[in-house]
Formats: sequence, C-alpha cells, structure tokens
Amino acid sequence: MPDAPTVLDASALLGGLAPTYADIVLDNLARPYPHSAHHTTHSADDRPTPEQIHPAFYTSFDWHSCVHMHALGVMLLEHGLDSERDAALRQAIGANLTAGKLRVEGAYLLANPSWERPYGWAWLVRLAATCAASTDAEIRGWASALDPIVDIVAELFMAWVEKAEWPVRHGLHTNSAFGLGLMLDAFRTLDRADAALACETASLTWFHADADWPGDWEMSGQDFLSAGLSEADLLRRVLAPEQFAAWFASFLPRLTADSRIVRPFRATDETDGYLVHLHGLNLSRAGQVTRILAALGQTPESAPAVAALDAARDPLLRAGLAAVVAPEFMSSHWLATFAWDALLSASALTNPTDTAA
Repeated sequence: MPDAPTVLDASALLGGLAPTYADIVLDNLARPYPHSAHHTTHSADDRPTPEQIHPAFYTSFDWHSCVHMHALGVMLLEHGLDSERDAALRQAIGANLTAGKLRVEGAYLLANPSWERPYGWAWLVRLAATCAASTDAEIRGWASALDPIVDIVAELFMAWVEKAEWPVRHGLHTNSAFGLGLMLDAFRTLDRADAALACETASLTWFHADADWPGDWEMSGQDFLSAGLSEADLLRRVLAPEQFAAWFASFLPRLTADSRIVRPFRATDETDGYLVHLHGLNLSRAGQVTRILAALGQTPESAPAVAALDAARDPLLRAGLAAVVAPEFMSSHWLATFAWDALLSASALTNPTDTAA
C-alpha cells in the first residue's frame, strides 16, 4: 500500500518559493510582449501601443495580470527577500507606480467605465490596500500614488452596483463574487466606507438567498474560478460566523471530498491560454477552501463540511503548484499570484499570526 502523501507545510513553502516567485514577477514586469490588448478602437487612427494607454501596467500579457503581478511583488517584499531581489523588485515596481503614470491609467478607466469590471478593478484596489497596510515607507509611498485611482475605482464600482440587478455567475474574469470579495477587503483596509458598504449590500442582495448550489455542474472547460466557492468566500467576509455556517450548510448541503466542486483537474495543453485556466482553478479553489474552512470553525453542524474541505485542501494545492514554475508564459504570467494567495491562506490556518488573503 503506498504511503499517504505528506501534509504540505505552507509556511515552509512560502519561504522556499519567495525567491522563485520574485523572479517570476521581475520577468513579467520586464516583458511587454506578447500582449493581449482589450482596447476598443474608435477609428482607424485609434491604434495606440499598450505602453501609451497603460504606462504603469502594460507588461505581463494583459492589464489585469500586470496589476496583480505588482500586488504579488509587494507581498513578496513584505514577506522578505534577499537584498538583490528586494532592490530589483523595488526598482521595477517603483518605476511604474508613479503619480504621472497612474494618472493616465485612471483617465483610461474613467473613459471606459465598464473596462476590466470587476476583476481588474479588484486587483487594482488589492494592490493599493497591500501597499497601504505596509510599514515600509517606500511601499506606503506607492499607496499614496495609488490613492486617486482607488477613488476612481470606488466611484465606478458604486455606479455599477447601483444599476446591476443580477450578478455574473461563472468562473472567468467577470465573476461578480470574486471581484466583490477582493474589493470588500481592500475598501475596508483603505477606509473607503461607502464603497465597502456597497460591497456588503451587493453581496447580500445577489447571493444571500442562494441555496443548494449545483456544485457538480462546475467546472466549465476554461474556468479559473469556482462560481460556488467564490460566493462562499465572499459571504464569509460579510456574515457573522454562526450565520455563515448556517448559510454554507444550506448552500452546499451534500459536500464531500469527492464532490466535483472541490476536486482537482488537469490542464491538457499548457500552451493554450484558456485550457491552462484549470491550473488556476485548482489554486483559487485551494485558497477559497482554506478560507471557508477557517470561517466555519468546529461545530457538530459544520463537521461534515469541515472534513470535506480539509481533505480537499492539499490535493488542490499540489495540483496547481507545479504549473506556476513552468516555462510556458500562458502559465507564468499569472499563476504565481494565485499560488501565493493560497499558500498565505493555508499558512494562516495553522499559524494565525500570518496574514491571509
């Protein structure tokens, strides 16, 4: 009988992987091409280069990936790196997070109010919140430079949720629950009380009545998010612990470790930018499962769900980690952020003084 796999030590993995992930961030921030542009052209002459319209975030294949690679870079600086990587990351990030470059980025968001909604918005305010929470003077300076664009995102976000009657429930960038979760944490950290309240209100309006989620319908062939777990990861931020436990029991009443919603999946072609999303699905689920597990606590009512989630954590994380360091750019331009988030959450579960997503 084969030996059972050893339990992953997330804290040790964070320390061991930090230099490798820092190198991934540095590579991404220095790579302007290939680039996937999402710019809507308005005339034959409207053909700017990525750097012209996105001077801060024009590398890493696409805008949102570039934004969250900056966020990962700041998290790695906070974690601690050797002096050479620390200096290189500070130089690369600091060269982009300037008031002038961010002013151009903010103007583009205002001129295109549905662009990157809500995924890119969410990572942008997550970046700002990560900088603002730092005790490092240079990093807090980046937070100050980001302040005006945070106000722009908050304005756009509140205008959107005021008129959006229904959420988007699938496993891609426009998923409403995932974006709301990141923005709620960030707006709270950044003392944007009105925007945080709008997040809470939308979360309850859109998702609180959901029950008996069809988890076995997940996933579609190019998801990198679980629609159901994204909802649960959002509502554990909004509901009191007892309320969340009752909601979750109603939401996924038959959850087991073999349920499709917590099962790892493989990517059959890592050169395909959509199929490779399944690596990200494993990693995002690993983080969500861990945070939901921490929110449920240990009660007789939650015991079956806790057992299922606990059994799912390591297989999901193992299934995604190897792809982060693959040489294929379709993986390396984004997966490290999701891996680091999942590891932070796993580390915080066993070491409560660590910071979780």
